Amino acid sequence: MNNRCRNVGGQAVIEGVMMRNGSLIATAVRRPNGEIVYKRTNLSLKRKKLSEIPFVRGVVTLFDSLVIGMKELTFSANQSEENKEEQLTNKEAVLTTSLSLALGIGLFIVLPSIISSFLFQENKGYVNLCEGILRLVFFLLYIWGISFSDDIKRVFEYHGAEHKTIYAYENDLELTPENAKKFTTLHPRCGTSFLLTVMLIAIIVFSSIDYILPTPETLYMKILLRVFLRILLMPLIAGLSYEFQRFSSKHLDNFFIRMLAMPGMALQKITTKEPSVEQLEVAIVAMKISLGQEVENAIEIDK
Repeated sequence: MNNRCRNVGGQAVIEGVMMRNGSLIATAVRRPNGEIVYKRTNLSLKRKKLSEIPFVRGVVTLFDSLVIGMKELTFSANQSEENKEEQLTNKEAVLTTSLSLALGIGLFIVLPSIISSFLFQENKGYVNLCEGILRLVFFLLYIWGISFSDDIKRVFEYHGAEHKTIYAYENDLELTPENAKKFTTLHPRCGTSFLLTVMLIAIIVFSSIDYILPTPETLYMKILLRVFLRILLMPLIAGLSYEFQRFSSKHLDNFFIRMLAMPGMALQKITTKEPSVEQLEVAIVAMKISLGQEVENAIEIDK
């Protein structure tokens, strides 16, 4: 297999797939009546230049995942909903995303830091180890818990369709469901692997910073400083994690690199499921539009 690493990535959305090729984003969704619709979005050249700068591009990717992901999820949710009264407004989408972000920060950053600080007040090593373990446990339990939802299972199936389609493209095959279906649903550049990498690198970065900086005298100030630093350093950790993932995805033939990438790939067994031919068709539409190709089985809309 050729399997060249190209600058094409994607994201599963509600009843569809978003594909990004450089500054062009294409999102395809299957409506309840069976037809496939898509829209394309061109990003600014300024953002494209930022996404090419090492370490900075990881922060840009994280930002895009939040902002662009919110817009595409709103589009997909509205296109997959028959009842117009149930469709999301932009205000509702922003509020939902803001609440989800706040919940994520509280559950995966603030809460592990507070619990570990109370359990091991005097030992920095134990505090950071406990915090890292709690963060991983909370993350894994969250992923495992939502996987039982029928709606999330559908998203995970589209996630698998996204990966299979990218593999077909990377291997220079014609973009058809038959060609895409033969590939695995696990991909080294997956966002699931990225998040797990963020959590592991965070343990190293946070531990290093805690040993460098002086320790406040009161427990309240210790917790406040720890939480503040963890939120402040997230862009740095995102940048480091992104570079590691790009590097590892290009060197999977190296045994040591493959071992480092294995936990993220293993976690994808939860976040990706085997897609149907119909779901692969949607992912292929998104891929073709992101590549500037024509499609005959989908309708373009501008919403």
